Amino acid sequence: MLAIAAVVDVALYARPTPVAAKSLAARHHLPPRHLETLLQGLVQANILKGVRGPRGGYELARERRKITAGEIVRTALALSAADPSEIGASSKLVKKVIEPSVRKAGDGFLANLDAITVEDLCAEAVTARILEDDKAGGDFAI
Repeated sequence: MLAIAAVVDVALYARPTPVAAKSLAARHHLPPRHLETLLQGLVQANILKGVRGPRGGYELARERRKITAGEIVRTALALSAADPSEIGASSKLVKKVIEPSVRKAGDGFLANLDAITVEDLCAEAVTARILEDDKAGGDFAI
């Protein structure tokens, strides 16, 4: 959820200047370091674009309508995936029963997220008046 929130936050706030990681972290009540790996992974996945310099930060690498929640979640999952050998994934039970079942459920979950674009989520944020609440000092925690 944090990865999706970060991308939607960038989509909402990256105009006219890129969103600084510090600002993004503050809006989500997180230490800035907590987001560094995630944001860099989103850059490598061509979801975000890093902008260097004194007014640097992050902006979308592509149009809002071309980025799906499923793509963002897949990127976040790849960043957080542990080595299967470290978590006992070499057992027959895991390989033949648990992993296929979880993969099947996950595929359905991700397919549903593929139907949701960053544009859709930004429209919902506008409807929910998130930007006005944030400007008025409201809580934007996710």
